[in-house]
Amino acid sequence: MSAPSERLPHVDEHSVSIGAGADKTWAALQRVLSGSFDSGATPRFARLVGCADTEASGPRPLAEGSAMPGFHVERAEEPRELALAGAHRFSDYALIFRLDAGADGRTLLRAETRAVFPGLRGRTYRALVIGTRMHVLVTRRLLGATQRLAERG
Repeated sequence: MSAPSERLPHVDEHSVSIGAGADKTWAALQRVLSGSFDSGATPRFARLVGCADTEASGPRPLAEGSAMPGFHVERAEEPRELALAGAHRFSDYALIFRLDAGADGRTLLRAETRAVFPGLRGRTYRALVIGTRMHVLVTRRLLGATQRLAERG
C-alpha cells in the first residue's frame, strides 16, 4: 500500500546535481530542513494557517516520528528518501526528497511536491503559493542550500 503522500496529485519537481556522495548530501539536507523550518517565522505561519504540525518535535536528525512546523516525517529511508507530509485549512501536501547516487560520486537531489487544494479557499491559496512561484523559490532555496553545505563538506 502506498503512503498517503503518494496518493496526492503531483504539483512539480525540482532537482540539483551535488558534488558530494549521498551520505554527505543526506546530512546536509537534514541540517538545511531543520534550520529552515524549526525556527524563525515558520511556527507562527504554521499556526496562522492551521497546520496539523506547528512545533519541532521528535528525533533529530529527522526520522519517522519527527515533526517540524508545517510537516511531519512520513518516511525516512536514509540516505535515499525523506518524505515530509502536512495539512492545513487550505491544503494537504507532501514534499518528497529523493537522492540518487551517481557513479561519479555526485548525488542528484530531487524535491517532488504533491498537494491537493480543495474548495475556493484552497484554489485561492494555490494561486498565492504556486501561481506566484513562491513555492518554486523556496524549493530551489532548500536545494541550493543543501548543495552548498554538502559540497563544503
